[in-house]
Parts: sequence; structure tokens; C-alpha cells
Amino acid sequence: MENILDFLQGPTGAKLVQVVIVLILAFFTVKVLQKGLNKYIKNSTARYQARKVVSFVGYILVLFALMFIYNYKFSNLTLALGVAGAGIAFALQEVIVSIAGFLAILFGNFYKIGDRVKLGGIKGDVVDIGILRTTLMEIGDWVGGDLYNGKMVRVANSFIFKEPVFNYSGDFPFLWDEITIPLKHSSDHQLARQLMLDITTNLVKEFTLETKAQWNRLTDQLYVENAQIDPMVTLTFDENWITFTIRYVVDFKKRRTTKDQLYTQILEAVQKEPDRLPIASAAFEITHMNEAIRK
Repeated sequence: MENILDFLQGPTGAKLVQVVIVLILAFFTVKVLQKGLNKYIKNSTARYQARKVVSFVGYILVLFALMFIYNYKFSNLTLALGVAGAGIAFALQEVIVSIAGFLAILFGNFYKIGDRVKLGGIKGDVVDIGILRTTLMEIGDWVGGDLYNGKMVRVANSFIFKEPVFNYSGDFPFLWDEITIPLKHSSDHQLARQLMLDITTNLVKEFTLETKAQWNRLTDQLYVENAQIDPMVTLTFDENWITFTIRYVVDFKKRRTTKDQLYTQILEAVQKEPDRLPIASAAFEITHMNEAIRK
């Protein structure tokens, strides 16, 4: 016990006590400030970003406090970095770029919590943005459609400077999607077009109204040509069948469920008109079978 007291009363022990006190004060100060943000910032995304900024500033202040405790002058720091600059830049280049990426993400509007993005070939929803890495809840891979597969993927923030960042929500949280319906050549194509257009319009009308308002705001901010937001049905045909392509806007998280509803309602409507709207199917005729077998 006496050895411990002697150590704490010495210069090294006293500085160690000061370091512990600084760390405790910084920890509780950051927690108090972050808790206070919950009261004054109602927007969840802005609140999350503010919490991250508070944490980052806390780390910086702790670093300066430690330098002050150990009387480490900035001139010494500059000299040390100058001597070891090449080695530090090589060894920590990924870390430095990731920290720069973190700041760019927070203030550069690349993406935010809840956005659906594609980073480094990984597609998923952003669930956390750390100083060094962004955490995604991955979608796709072995799972069909835009559904979670259960994998949490951490992507280095440095990726935003190296590869394109695909944001599927961002300022415009809707996507255009398409489905195709094949019918026989004998089908009443006018009836089919009107039927598919009515079903699609009725199903996505709420999305369409909201999308128009957001699209108008987007065209005011960016140089984007005006686009058709209302559902559209187009027709093509070849020697096999007539193909109707239905294009519509949809919430980026409801692509699969909306597509399922569309297919179901269109199938039920087509089945009520089997003579006027026969569904096309592929048929293959095999000829000269006997000659092929003999050869």
C-alpha cells in the first residue's frame, strides 16, 4: 500500500491520476451532452450526426488534455511528425483517409443513417457511421429481392474517395421499377394496356403523389430533366408474343411487396378474360427426333 501511495505522490503517479480524471470527466461530459441532444433535436438523423460530432470532439479534447498534462509542446509534435512523417503516412494512410471520409460523410451529404446504399460492391441499409467504418445491414446476395440476408457488413469510410457511392434513397427516396407481362398475339392489346394502367395507378397512387412533390423540389436544386412520374405501360412484340412493360415509382423499401401485389392483381384480372387476354407461354417443337437418335 505504501508503495502505491508513494507512486501516486510522485510526478509519474500524479500525472496518471490526472489522466484518469480527464478520461472520466470527458466520458461523462460526452454522455450528458449526447443525452441533452435527445431533448432539443427531434430529427433522428440530425440527432445521430450531432452525437457523432460530440464524440469526435471529445476525442480531440482528450488528446489535447493529455498533451497538456505531459507538457508535450506543439513544436515537439511538429518535429516528431516531420521526422516520422513518411512512416506514419504509409502505416496509417488507410486510417487517415477513413477519418477524412467520416467527416466527409457527416458534412458532405453522401448518405445518412437509414439510407439504402451500395458501397464497395456491398448493398444494404446504413445502420451506423463510425469514425473508421460504416456498418451496413446487407440485402440481396443469396436472398432474392431487396430483403435482408442477416449479414452485418462494415465498410471502411475511405471507400467514398475510391469508388462511386450509390444512394438508393437520399433526397429522392423512391425508385422507378418495371415488370413485364407476356400475352398472345390474339390478345386485345388496348384492353390489356388500359387494365394494367388502371391497376398500377390505383396501387401506387399515394407513392406517385408524394413523389411528384419531392421530384419538383429535386429539379429546383439540381439540373435534372423533368421525368414522367405517373405509371406508364409500353408494348413490344416479336414472333413469340406481345410484351407489356409497366413502369412505376415505388418506395425503395417496398419494391418486392409492390411487385407481388401488381402481379397478383394483374393475373386475377387477366384470368377473368381468358378469351380476350390469353397469357403467352413458350412452346418448343422438336422435329427429326428419329434421325437424331439414329445418328
